[in-house]
Amino acid sequence: MRQTIKTRDIALTGVMIATMEAVKMALSFLPGVELVTLLIVLYALVFGRRIYYAIAAFVLIEGCLYGFGIWWVMYLYIWPLLAFFVRLLRKHEEAWFWAVVTGFYGLFFGALCALPYLVIDGWHAALVWWVAGIPHDIIHGISNATLTLILFQPLYGTLKKLQSQFLS
Repeated sequence: MRQTIKTRDIALTGVMIATMEAVKMALSFLPGVELVTLLIVLYALVFGRRIYYAIAAFVLIEGCLYGFGIWWVMYLYIWPLLAFFVRLLRKHEEAWFWAVVTGFYGLFFGALCALPYLVIDGWHAALVWWVAGIPHDIIHGISNATLTLILFQPLYGTLKKLQSQFLS
């Protein structure tokens, strides 16, 4: 059965993309502090598979804004992988659970980003790249967990209300 794309789905995707891009730019002056992880968690929980369209466009826009370097290759799998795991764990609605998930995701972000270096230059290059970024990953993990603890419930509740009003 073929599913048609509705205008509201396109609009929703645009809002998700714009929000992710806006918060990324707004917090770009703070190393390791970002809300994209939390937004992807929330959008995957509330809007389901629609998140993959938003991620694809977000990654493309990031490449257009900042160039298509090796970091961009990382974005091709980093964000969809997060959405995939969120969809697997979607039965959880507790802020503390998602704070742990986003915290560990931030801690291991550098390890996940080291994969292209593993392919290009071998395990030595990947290990060096990952280890050099561990201080950044610690900040990333702590900030992800903290922001999730603070913002998850209010944002999740708001998005659930919007979903029931506009997408039911």
